[in-house]
Amino acid sequence: MRIDPRTAARLDGAGTEFTIAVLREEASRHPKNAEALTELANLLARLGRHEEGLAVDLALATVQPGSPIVHYNLSCTYARLARLEDSVRALRRAIELGFDDRELLLRDEDLASLRRDPRFPQLLALLPHLRSRR
Repeated sequence: MRIDPRTAARLDGAGTEFTIAVLREEASRHPKNAEALTELANLLARLGRHEEGLAVDLALATVQPGSPIVHYNLSCTYARLARLEDSVRALRRAIELGFDDRELLLRDEDLASLRRDPRFPQLLALLPHLRSRR
């Protein structure tokens, strides 16, 4: 059986919205469920729904305040929303917590706007392996 591409796209969209609804319900019932929050944040980011994703990223930051990845993702969301001050703050926190993937910082499209900011080189300078090379 062959499905029309438009029908397939509608089914895929319906499945995605269902998944979002299920993850939102799980997060509502269990607000400290980091796995559900992470999946929801990732899905919203992939869909470009950054305003919605920001609320989830902020919830994750309260559930996992010591996670460098959570703060990195929060920085990415802020950068996508052109909230560069907040993005710098979140990325600085991620680095303080141990984030050290220089290559990702230099290529992640989510941070494109932040890389144009004059503070970006200062953030790179905070990475431990960069300091040790000087």
